[in-house]
Formats: sequence, C-alpha cells, structure tokens
Amino acid sequence: MFKVIRRSVGPASLSLLTFKVYVSPKRDSPHKTSVKVNELSLYSVPEGQSKYVEEPRTQLEESISHLRHYCEPYTSWCQEMYSQTKPKMQSLVQWGLDSYEYLQNAPPGFFPRLGVIGFAGIVGLLLANRSKIKKLVYLPGFMGLAASLYYPQQAIVFVQVSREKLYDWGLRGYIVVEDLWKENFQKPGNVKNSPGNK
Repeated sequence: MFKVIRRSVGPASLSLLTFKVYVSPKRDSPHKTSVKVNELSLYSVPEGQSKYVEEPRTQLEESISHLRHYCEPYTSWCQEMYSQTKPKMQSLVQWGLDSYEYLQNAPPGFFPRLGVIGFAGIVGLLLANRSKIKKLVYLPGFMGLAASLYYPQQAIVFVQVSREKLYDWGLRGYIVVEDLWKENFQKPGNVKNSPGNK
C-alpha cells in the first residue's frame, strides 16, 4: 500500500512545479526579439481555415421574428405615448401628494367651510329640478357663491381671470362667425342686389 501512495504522489507533485522555457535562435536565422507561439518546439498550432456558418432558423424563431415585425409599430406608439404622458402623470401624482399633505395639516376651519360649499352644491342640484341647463348653472353658481363668502380675494381674482377668458372666447367666436358670413353670404353671386340683376 505504501508503494502505491508513493508512486501516485510523485507525478502529482511534479505537476505543481513550474518550469521556465528558454528558446535559442537558430544559427542561420537573423536575431529576433520576440518569438511566436507556433515557432516554439513544444507547441504546434494547427493551421486551418475556419468559416462561420449561420444555422438555419427554426419555425419558432421565424414566427417570433414575424410577430416582432408585426408588433413593432404598436410598441413604438406605446413608447411614444408613455414618454408623453409620463411627465403629466408625475405632475398629477405630485399634485395628489401635495393635496393629501395639505388635507392632513389643514388650517383650522377648513373642513367646515368645505362642508358648507358642498352643501351649497347639493342645494343647487335640488333646485335644478331635472333640467340639464339648470344643473350646469345652479351647481357651480351656488358653490361659487358659498366659496366667495369664505375666500373673497381668491373669488375676485377668479372673476377677473374668467372675465378676460370669456371676453377672449367671445372675440374668437365673433371672428369665426364673421369669416363664415363673408365666405358664404358675401360672394358676388349670392348678393341679391348685384348689378347683373337690375
């Protein structure tokens, strides 16, 4: 048994040793500073030409490729919509967080005022009496009146801005109606008192 162990330890211990290999130049060759690996006598590199051959696609790979080409316009549209709506959604989430924080630390008397404004809106709905036009007028009217009692400065600013916007919308509507009137009714063939009708 001792002989078997000694014989197996000998070659195993030789594999742990390191050797330095020195190359001497050939006598008739010029002096070189570096030697390639295949020029060493211990190593031989088989020289062969390798060529890349692409494997043919399987049926599964073909169907996945067709599916990707088919879905590409939709995925690009989704990415574009996501990039457009992401800032808006982030601002909406930030507004929600700010509102939640404001409601957690609301100033004293805020919730009773909010209750009165909401009650005024309910009264406006009850007085509208199933009329859609009255609902559009009474609900914001009563709520705005109740809110203006508690927040007069903000109500004045809101009325001024709304008045300017209403004036701007009215002016735009007037310009559109005037342009339509000129296009349809001011043409030379449409005028009743034109010189050819006399």
